[in-house]
Parts: sequence; C-alpha cells; structure tokens
Amino acid sequence: MIRLLALTLVLFAAPATAIPLGGDAAAEEAAPAEPSQAIEDVQDDGADERIAERISGIFAELPALSAVTVSVEEGVVSLDGTVADQADIDRAAAIAGRVTGVVTVENGLERDLSLDSGVGGLVSLGDRFNDLVALLPLIGLALGVAIIIVMLGYLLASFSALWRRITPNSFLAELVASAIRFASVVLALVVALDMIGAAALMGAVLGGAGVIGIALGFAMRDTVENYVASLMLSLRQPFRPNDHVLIDEHEGRIIRLTSRATIMMTMEGNHLRIPNGQVFKATILNYTRNPQRQFDFELGIDADDDPDAARQLGRETLAAMDFVLDEPEPEARTIAVGDSNIVISFLGWVDQREADWHKARSRAIAAVKKALEEAGFGLPEPIYRLRFDPRTTALPFENIAAGDARSSTASAKEAEKAKGNITAIECDEDVRPADEVAQMVNQERAAKPGDNDLLDEGRPVE
Repeated sequence: MIRLLALTLVLFAAPATAIPLGGDAAAEEAAPAEPSQAIEDVQDDGADERIAERISGIFAELPALSAVTVSVEEGVVSLDGTVADQADIDRAAAIAGRVTGVVTVENGLERDLSLDSGVGGLVSLGDRFNDLVALLPLIGLALGVAIIIVMLGYLLASFSALWRRITPNSFLAELVASAIRFASVVLALVVALDMIGAAALMGAVLGGAGVIGIALGFAMRDTVENYVASLMLSLRQPFRPNDHVLIDEHEGRIIRLTSRATIMMTMEGNHLRIPNGQVFKATILNYTRNPQRQFDFELGIDADDDPDAARQLGRETLAAMDFVLDEPEPEARTIAVGDSNIVISFLGWVDQREADWHKARSRAIAAVKKALEEAGFGLPEPIYRLRFDPRTTALPFENIAAGDARSSTASAKEAEKAKGNITAIECDEDVRPADEVAQMVNQERAAKPGDNDLLDEGRPVE
C-alpha cells in the first residue's frame, strides 16, 4: 500500500510530457506543416522518377548546378553535392521547390571551398576581362560622343557677347554660361553610359552626385547664400554708383557691386567691403534718391518766455536763409516743457544738390540761436538751487512774480521788435555740398572701369 502511494505521488510530480505514438511518423505528424498546397494522399506510379528527371534536366542546363545530385522519395527532393557559393545553394532549393509534385526539399548542398573553386573564380575574372576588351570599341565610340557633346556645350557657353545681350548684367551672363557647361557635361555622361548599357551605373552616378550636392550645400551654406544674394542684388539694383547710403550701421558712398561683396567708401575715405549676403538682408537708407532732405535741431528757451513768439521767430529766421527751401516750409514745434526751460524743435529742408546737409544744419542752428538771443529770449542752462543752512532767506513771492512778469513782457516786446527786423540772411559760410568723397569714388571707378561691376545705370532702381 505504501509503495502504491509513493508511485502515485511520483507520477503526479513529474512534468506532463506528450509521448509520441507510432515512432518517427507520429513525430513528423506532430511537427508543424510547411505552408504549401495540399499533399495528395495517393502518388502516381513513376512520379518520383519524373520529378528527379525534371529537376536534373534543369540543373544540367545551369553550369553552376550541373554537379548537383538529385534524389526523390515520396515527393521529397534531396539535393547533394557542392556549388560555388551560397547564392547557388539557395537558387537550387528554389528551383526544386517549384516543380509540380514536390512535397518538400531537403537541401544538402555545401559550398565548394577547394582550390579548384578559387581557380574557377580567376577564370571567371578572366572572362570578364575578355568581355571588357570586346567592349572597348563601343566604349571608345561612347567617349567620342561624350567629348563632342562637351565641346558643343563649351562652344555655346563661349558666346559671352550673346549672353550679355540677353541677360541684364555680366554676372548673369557668366551664370548662364556656367549652367550650359555643367549641363553639357551631365548630358555627355548620361549618353555615354546609356550607349555602353550601364544604366544602373548611370543611376548610381546621378544619385551620388545628388547626395554630394546636398552635402556641399549644407557645408557651404554661407557661400551659397552670398552667391544667391549677389544674383538678387544684381537684378534688383537697390543703389547706383556714388549713392550716399546707410547699410545698417555702415555709412558711405557706393563704389561698385561685385559678385561677392558691395564695396563702399566711408565718409572718412576708407574702403569698406560688405558681403552681399549681409547687404541683401540689411536695412538700406539711400540719401541720394531724394535730393530734398530735412534737418532738425532743438533749442530751449526760458520757461517764462512766450513759446509761440519763439517758434514764429525761428520759422521766419529759417525762411530768410537762402539755402532753406520755401517748399516744404520751415517748421517749429514745442516738444517738451522742462524744469527750467521750454524745448522747441526747429525743422527745415535743403536741396542736397546745392547745399551740404551738415553745413546747412550747423548754419541754421547758429542763426536761430542768435535771433532768439537778440530778441531777448533766454536760453537757460539747468538751474540748481543750493541751500547752505536754514538761515538762508528766500525772496518774497510777490517780487519773484513781478520779476517774471516783467521778463515775459520784455521777451514778447523784443520778439515783436525782431519780427520787423528779419531780412534775408546771407550765409557768410560756404554750404555747398561737400564732394570730396564723391570725387574719390569717381577716381576709384575711373581707375578700374568695369571691374566686375554689377551696377547698371541704365536700369531702374528698385
């Protein structure tokens, strides 16, 4: 009884294991079936022989598989022997599996690693060399056609006079010529590869060229950006030679526009080269486009003076100056009231072709200041009240008010008196335009005429 109980415990403790019935055949039935068509339960007489004969006949026509031994039992194909490489092993199994009636393929092929196989590879290499030698005449013909295409492209690109006549400037003409040369080389390469039947190589070459172009584009991003900016500036023509411009914080006169940079001469007479990429993105202020230019300055009068009388006197003073334009008229505006003064802004216009802006402004400031002072207006400086000790006695408020009233009345009277005395003010200072920098620019351009200058005075300015 005890032994029976122990045997029972051992049976329950052991892992459940499926015991195959019927030997190897039952094990094969338990194995997962290969995904294929249904297997017939009855095989025709002589089917194995026909399958073996068919596969052997196919292999006999293929030099790489001619030494393969084929045997068939109940539709199961067994392949034995050696082949040159792994691709032939897979190829043999694939061919045998496609024959009608084959249940499965037992691929026993092995790769031939003997010395004879290596010698066979050398023989194959020799055959390829012989094929290359036979292809040499066609390669020579393709090379000749490619050379002719390239020569025609370069000949067409050499018609520089034609491209300069068609395009707006020499930079674009050179760009068109470069594009024609590049296109001729690509076309010659494509035609030559197509003639020798290397279409796959042609696709690889074009794809590699595209990848290299993208990589170079990222690596030379600044250079490409500057090149495109030069192209756009040559088309848009934002300024003319000798124009007085302010490009961001750089002020000067334009000497020339090249394919890489804008060359300026600063107001101090220094050469300045700005990359066209920066010029294209910069804010450009052109002082030359409109000859009329406004100047302005501020003067302060005493807080007790009459600002309307001061503004009227300043306008009349500016209008009496011969370099100040009558239209638009001079203007004066009260802009602020400070602790001790009233700030007035005076504005006037000059023609830059007849008067230098800086000289005119300087002369106008002196004239208006003198007129205001002669009319009795005070031009006070900041007033500071210093208190040394508590015993400092303040002036009576009534006396201060009376003094301020007398001062205001005197200022108004002096202003009225000055109005009748204003006549045309003759400038004892030369205010003609300063042309030293302009002359230097003209000399620079005359010394190097047409030095890759993309500026065209015959085209409209943007």
